[in-house]
Amino acid sequence: MQTRPVALVTGVGPGTGSAITRRLVAGGYAVAMLARTAERLDALADELTHAHAFPCDVTDVDAIDATLGAVRRVLGAPDVFVHNAVGGAIGNFMQIDPAVLNRNFQINTMALLHLAQRLAPDMISRGSGAIIVTGNTSSLRGRANFAGLAPTKAAQRILAESIARELGPKGVHVAHVLIDAVIDLAWTRKRWADAPDDFFIQPAAIADEVWHLLQQDRSAWSFNVELRPFRETW
Repeated sequence: MQTRPVALVTGVGPGTGSAITRRLVAGGYAVAMLARTAERLDALADELTHAHAFPCDVTDVDAIDATLGAVRRVLGAPDVFVHNAVGGAIGNFMQIDPAVLNRNFQINTMALLHLAQRLAPDMISRGSGAIIVTGNTSSLRGRANFAGLAPTKAAQRILAESIARELGPKGVHVAHVLIDAVIDLAWTRKRWADAPDDFFIQPAAIADEVWHLLQQDRSAWSFNVELRPFRETW
């Protein structure tokens, strides 16, 4: 039976989710990785001894319950929950399909609610734990062509703040990491082909900040943390 503390990370893809998983494993955690793509999770699990694949669609409440049951049986109750799953769409409010906005809301906001409701009781009973939410620029502003994303990320940030105000006095640290940048990925490099290296934010650097949040002393907890490259205009 494994004795490492347990972290659960949603949205484990090729960028931020994988980087957070690597950092948590390096820091001594056993990581339950959640995403819809089983093949990607299996490949990372093969690479990292203490990373475990749990394919799950976080918009499906029954799937969430089944997956959390499996995580608890295999690893134990999570001490850390990182909600990194994200759904987005480009288009103004006249262009977007309302069903797409609703699905993004289910991924970004409702999945946070469902998972936090199920994971927080164990953290409260221990008097410790952490919930970290990764946001982005749309968490604070609604640009015209982000009508399919911004409302859901803003709601996610407000929900995280509400959770933080409830759980903080009970010993559970809740934080929101606002990523105001283009993450360095294969597809973003292709889209911004002429951009210099320092235009992009590195997934490993985001993961390091998540790790830093987990190490903060209780006398100096952060809630909203903003990350951006040094050349970013803001």
